[in-house]
Amino acid sequence: MARRFAGERLVVATHNPGKLAEIAELLRPFEIGVAGAGVLGLPEPEETGASFEANAELKARAAAQASGLPALADDSGLVVPALDGAPGIHSARWARAGRDFARAMAEVEARLAGKSDRRASFVACLTLAWPDGHVESFRGEARGHLVFPPRGTRGFGYDPIFVPEGGSETFGEMDPARKHAISHRADAFGKLAAACFVRETDT
Repeated sequence: MARRFAGERLVVATHNPGKLAEIAELLRPFEIGVAGAGVLGLPEPEETGASFEANAELKARAAAQASGLPALADDSGLVVPALDGAPGIHSARWARAGRDFARAMAEVEARLAGKSDRRASFVACLTLAWPDGHVESFRGEARGHLVFPPRGTRGFGYDPIFVPEGGSETFGEMDPARKHAISHRADAFGKLAAACFVRETDT
């Protein structure tokens, strides 16, 4: 059985404001206080894992040990079958040091030149780590296809080129509440919440 979260505050192990806001919104119904790793001045560990799960665990463990609080980390990325799964775990690195995702999206478009397959998935792994080293990890996925040029200014990262299955708007055009309901992060978080979080009304 998964370990239940019993505290009132946790660290979200990200320096990305967009990701922090999205995770904080997912946590809001549980009345858990959230502090971002960037605000706390925690260092960003090097992501040396070979999978989304390994990198999420690495980041969560580092934040939990540095802060003395439970920490929630996300590792996510865009997986494009026509590019053999790239950018995958290297999705953020394609944006380079300046987090230039316009450049990263242009790189995806350039590498897809001459390829008709536009299928893609967003994958997320959420790991909750405790200072004693215990971790719980959950994976989520949102399937769809890519469009060019990018559309919309909402969201972050590769959102402006990703249209989820059954939709016509990109994540970059979509109302944030709608996106949060169907995103890869929401899928992973639903599994995490069911296993580890308890609402006050559930007790």
